[in-house]
Amino acid sequence: MKASEADILIIPGYTNSGPNHWQTRWEAKLGTARRVEQAEWSKPVREHWTARIAEEVNASERPVVLVAHSLGVPSVIHAIPDFRKPIAGAFFVAPPDVANPAIRPKHLMTFGPYPRDPLPFPSITVASRNDPFGSFEHADEIANCWGSLLVDAGESGHINAESGHGPWPEGTMVFAQFLSRLRP
Repeated sequence: MKASEADILIIPGYTNSGPNHWQTRWEAKLGTARRVEQAEWSKPVREHWTARIAEEVNASERPVVLVAHSLGVPSVIHAIPDFRKPIAGAFFVAPPDVANPAIRPKHLMTFGPYPRDPLPFPSITVASRNDPFGSFEHADEIANCWGSLLVDAGESGHINAESGHGPWPEGTMVFAQFLSRLRP
């Protein structure tokens, strides 16, 4: 599949993705990409976030490819039962461990735990070995349950602008390969 054949939904996490974040850069470069905007980025409510994602998926005209980072990942997973349009694939990056009682702010725990059912679409999960919001072991376990291909990003922090992943060329290459294997 080519990017031009898909509706690419960019799904940021807690506090949104700033101007230097790889998601913002991808949104600007990919003509069919659009961000799923949330009413409240700093005080997320699971039901509101999942409803917005489902609304955007269901309004799509082309096959949907989801690109979720951080809290966007559990938001997508919890929204799946409300999707009325098929998903061509999902690209998950830095899934946080939202069931960990040490997570801050505490209200992010309302996004956990993750459903463990196999996903009804192909996916890739990219995880770091030193992500402060979720362990590599946790990402490995949920990716395995979902049937998602796990990509080891090494010691890359939270894979965001703060950890030096603004342009993130490695992610661009992995995403391009993933996209090329999807069926329109």
